[in-house]
Parts: sequence; C-alpha cells; structure tokens
Amino acid sequence: MEREKRTGFWAKIALFTAALIWGISFFIVKDTTDQIPPNLLLAIRFTIGCAVLAVIFRKRLKKLNREYFKCGAVIGLCLFLAYSSQTIGITDTTPGKNAFLTAVYCVIVPFLFWAVNKTRPDRYNLLAAVICLTGIGMVSLTDGFSIRMGDALTLLGGFFYALHMVVVAKLAKDKDPMLISTLQFGYAAVCSWIVTLVFEPMPALSVFHLNVAGGILFLALGCTALGLTLQNFGQKYTHPAAASIILSLESVFGVLFSILFYGEKMTARLVLGFVLIFIAILISETKLEFLRKHEGIPKSAAQGRGTAAEEQS
Repeated sequence: MEREKRTGFWAKIALFTAALIWGISFFIVKDTTDQIPPNLLLAIRFTIGCAVLAVIFRKRLKKLNREYFKCGAVIGLCLFLAYSSQTIGITDTTPGKNAFLTAVYCVIVPFLFWAVNKTRPDRYNLLAAVICLTGIGMVSLTDGFSIRMGDALTLLGGFFYALHMVVVAKLAKDKDPMLISTLQFGYAAVCSWIVTLVFEPMPALSVFHLNVAGGILFLALGCTALGLTLQNFGQKYTHPAAASIILSLESVFGVLFSILFYGEKMTARLVLGFVLIFIAILISETKLEFLRKHEGIPKSAAQGRGTAAEEQS
C-alpha cells in the first residue's frame, strides 16, 4: 500500500512536470519563430523527434507494415495541420492566448467524435461548449468584434488537434502507440519540409545561434521525448479525472510564462476569458467527477492533452 502511494505521488509529479514543460513551450515557440520561419521550426523539430523515438524504440520497428504506414500517414497529416496552424498563429498573437485558444480542442473532440462514431455529446460537453465559446469571444474578439489572424489560425489549430485525436482513436486503437508516434512525426516532418522549402524563405545560417538552437532542442527533446515519457508514466498510475486536471494546467502555465518571460499584459477581460476556457476544459474532460463520489475509473473521463500528447507533444 505504501509503495502504491509513492508510485501515485510520483505519477502526479510526472504529469505536473509534463504540463509545466508544455506550458514553457509556448513562449519558446514564439521567440524561436521570431528568428526562423514556423514550418522550418516544425520540420527540424519533427525530424529530431522522429529520429529520437526511432532510436529509443528501434526494437519495435520490425512490427511495421503497410497498415502502420497508412495509418501513420493520415495521423501525421492531421498532426502537421494542427501544429502548422498553431505555430503560424503564434507569430500574430501572444503565447498566453495561443495556449488557451489551442486548448479548446478538448471541448471540440466530443462533437467531432459524434460525427464520426455517432456518439452523442452529453450535457457536460454541451455546457462546456457554451462556456468555452464565451471565453473564446472574450479572449480573441476585438472591440470592433473582429478577430486577429493569429487568433483565428490558433483556433483552427485547435480544431485540427481535435481531428487528430479522433483519427488516432479510430485508426490507432490496436497499434503500438510508440510506433504510431514515430511514424506520424516522420510524416509531419516531410510535410513541414515541403511547405518550408516551397513557401518560406530560408534564413541565413547565422540565425541559428545558441538561443535558437537551444529552443529547437528543448521543443524536440523536452516536449517530445521527455514530455511523452512523463505523460505515459503519469497516466498509467493516475485516475483519468485527476490526470485531466493536472494536464490542463498546461494552458495556465502557458499564460504564466508568457507574462514572466514575454511581457504579456493581462486585462480583466483576458483573465475572465482564460478562466472560462479553463472551466470549460475541466467540465469537458472530467465530467466534474472530482466533485462527486465515485468507485473505479469512469469510462467517460477523458485524458486531457495527454491523450494527444501520447502521439504529438
């Protein structure tokens, strides 16, 4: 019993650390894309991530077959669209807004899954959607009721993250998650290289100074390899409702570090919008299980970004 308690404690620490790492990533992406084009950043990041996972899980590569490559291609394309929209979006918005607007994928997933699997969203999903839309309006709409391009692209990225999660649920259910992760990073890297070589100007080599190189390595190794490992361990020994709450702190950390290191200014409307989106995420992800007595692990509880992170972070 004592050993289980210690394991549960370290599992929660692992989830908290993963959320912290992903929260830091928003202002690092912002700083890095000020120096190099967004899809070039993704191309390098996905290439390194794919290579690292391929080396770590090289013994499993012998299980790859045509079905794996087909699934990996579809999932990798969705992942690329999500990251590309989000990363281009952050060039025209703040890291904090990018963090919370991206997180709306948690609320979108049940509705996309309804369209694919005929599983009707429940009352918690509907309530979360109304609260989330209100929060989005407070965060992204200007006084003239228009929306910045960066915020619009970030929301589009949130939609593609939701689509990615639904596709993973449909196509990768019975497959090795580490192999799917490796393949989708590889396909996303190919898409990123194509887009950056065709549409983006290549920066001078002098741009890749220590700060930029360090940022890229942090995103590739910290957010991918380390974050993935921590998330997998943490969710294995943590109730899904509790894991969802801890992992959803990613967006809160995104705002915190944006204030501390990027100088993002908070207004009452922004804070209220962030709070509403965070409440919507908690309702959608946990069904408020943490407020009710329960026995066992509810099948309806979602897994926060951790579900997507298993393949993408």
